[in-house]
Amino acid sequence: MSDIEKKSIDPATIHMLKKAQADGCETIFDRADAMKPCPIGAEGSCCKNCVMGPCRVPKKKGDEKAKRVGLCGATAETISARNFARMVAAGTAAHSDHARGVTELFLSTAKGKVPGFEIKDEQKLYQLAMDLGVEIGNRSVKEVAIDVGQKALSEFGRQDGEILLAKRAPLKRQQIWRNLGITPRGIDREVVELLHRTCMGVDQEYQDLLYSAARCALADGWGGSMISTELQDVLFGTPVPVYGKINLGVLKKDEVNLVIHGHEPVLPEVIATVIHDPQIQKAAQAVGAKGINLTGMCCSANEVLMRHGIPVGGNFLQQELAIVTGVVDAMVVDVQCEMQSLAQVAKCYHTKLITTSPRAKIEGAVHIEFDEHRAPDIAKRIILEAVENFKNRKPNVDIPSETTDTVVGFSHETINYLLGGMFRASYRPLNDNIINGRIRGIAGVVGCNNARVTHDDPNFTLIKELIKNDVICLVTGCSAMSAGKGGLLTPEAARQYAGDGLASVCEAVGLPPVLHMGACVDNSRILMAATAVVKDGGLGDDISDLPAAGAALEWMSEKALAIGHYFVASGVFTVFGVTWPTSGSDVVTKHLFEEFENSVKGKWGFEPDPVKAAKLMIEHIDKKRKALGIDKARDRVLFDMAKRRELDAA
Repeated sequence: MSDIEKKSIDPATIHMLKKAQADGCETIFDRADAMKPCPIGAEGSCCKNCVMGPCRVPKKKGDEKAKRVGLCGATAETISARNFARMVAAGTAAHSDHARGVTELFLSTAKGKVPGFEIKDEQKLYQLAMDLGVEIGNRSVKEVAIDVGQKALSEFGRQDGEILLAKRAPLKRQQIWRNLGITPRGIDREVVELLHRTCMGVDQEYQDLLYSAARCALADGWGGSMISTELQDVLFGTPVPVYGKINLGVLKKDEVNLVIHGHEPVLPEVIATVIHDPQIQKAAQAVGAKGINLTGMCCSANEVLMRHGIPVGGNFLQQELAIVTGVVDAMVVDVQCEMQSLAQVAKCYHTKLITTSPRAKIEGAVHIEFDEHRAPDIAKRIILEAVENFKNRKPNVDIPSETTDTVVGFSHETINYLLGGMFRASYRPLNDNIINGRIRGIAGVVGCNNARVTHDDPNFTLIKELIKNDVICLVTGCSAMSAGKGGLLTPEAARQYAGDGLASVCEAVGLPPVLHMGACVDNSRILMAATAVVKDGGLGDDISDLPAAGAALEWMSEKALAIGHYFVASGVFTVFGVTWPTSGSDVVTKHLFEEFENSVKGKWGFEPDPVKAAKLMIEHIDKKRKALGIDKARDRVLFDMAKRRELDAA
């Protein structure tokens, strides 16, 4: 591998890449050097939706206006829009299938059919019940919970009408969706219909495909993802601020290291509970370990971090490197973002790779299927697999020293409470400080890591640039971990990194300038926060009126495109980096970047350079401030009695 020092801005990652090279163990960084992306596929100009293809219709320099079509006559615009839409459908399916599993578990819990699970947040249950139209009255928690579970489950198979949580959006936003015909009907229906539309010979108008993709994406943001987040909070507890540590240095040489990796928090929650069983601790001591160290990776890490303070090993591009330390006795994976290469990396060391989902098996891994009806027993079995493997460690052990302190767990409810207090919970202080100019605006910085760019650099640099310019950042997923490793997730970071206005507000309230809001499925928390700002007043009557923007500069997953599209369809200017999937069609790209704003009031942007991306976002925020008439800072003035009399006389 060439130029290892340039692969990441994280010292722990560089350290482990050097070790992997010395150990002769190949990682994703090596493969990124050896394999270049297909330029035609990257720009969305290749169609393989039937076996007459693949048909390639790339732009040709000097001949940009030439008609480019596939064998069936599909234009470059149709092919580009189809590819974009298929990615949105896949991303929506991933989040929503996750949500379906959570919903089924919730319903079984409500019926008392699964041991080890209970409803922990009754207040949130009642709020969700009201939003789903479930009667509360004098009914028991169990009765309400069963109805909530059944209502939520029916949202997946709904065939007509509107998904119920769409009514949480501002009224103006709901009307925009209805006028365009893009209010989601049922979650599964939107995914299936969009895949049908992109079949050969079906929908062949690029505008129609893009709006259909918007409806599907909205079924994710205001449907599947929101259902998942809400029910996970009811089951496992709504996150509150908690201290934690992040980076590969959290692994321990003298303890059994069990890494939980993936996106579904159900099994990790059980493991986090049963790991304290005295018999399990005795088993660890019997093999010569001082104890058991549970560590998270990717979005499973975000979930257990913000509910239990369990340390985070790292984000997406660090999953192989955790094994490279030589001290991971078992890595447990479920679905989404697990590299198949984990099995090969594990062979270089002693790590036991364990798959747990019936949807996701990896050749070379041990499969221990999770069953919620036997959750504690399965969790104990997995932990003991790690304990038993402790004695098989090889001599080539090396753990980086890097760890960083974080404060995480900023749910929509927590922010509401911290800003307004127990009895006056409100977003009013946030709105007031946006209006008076201390806070310039709000940015959601979310998404993945991508081996085609320097690991963590785009996300971290973007966030630093935004908070320096008084833009408060809401972060999720791997982007949140980038901020954490860089020291941005503590209240002390406000004075060190933020502009004077944002820093003054953060110090007064005790908030970090960058708020960790959870896993990638939890982006619905950002939608709820934006809606709360609108409803509190003074900043317009729709999400599109807010001085706000979003970004995912290191995206790599189809889930990220679905997230971005539901933010755009909700009225948010959203900037992506790395590559843009419709760049092969100037017409489709222009529609998404410019013309979409005329209809959905949100739009896409593309800028790989994080400083330039921050500039685009800040310019958009300033444009929205000007439209609201708050583009000039207004300092508060303390009126004495004379000034009060003058005011009364006027």
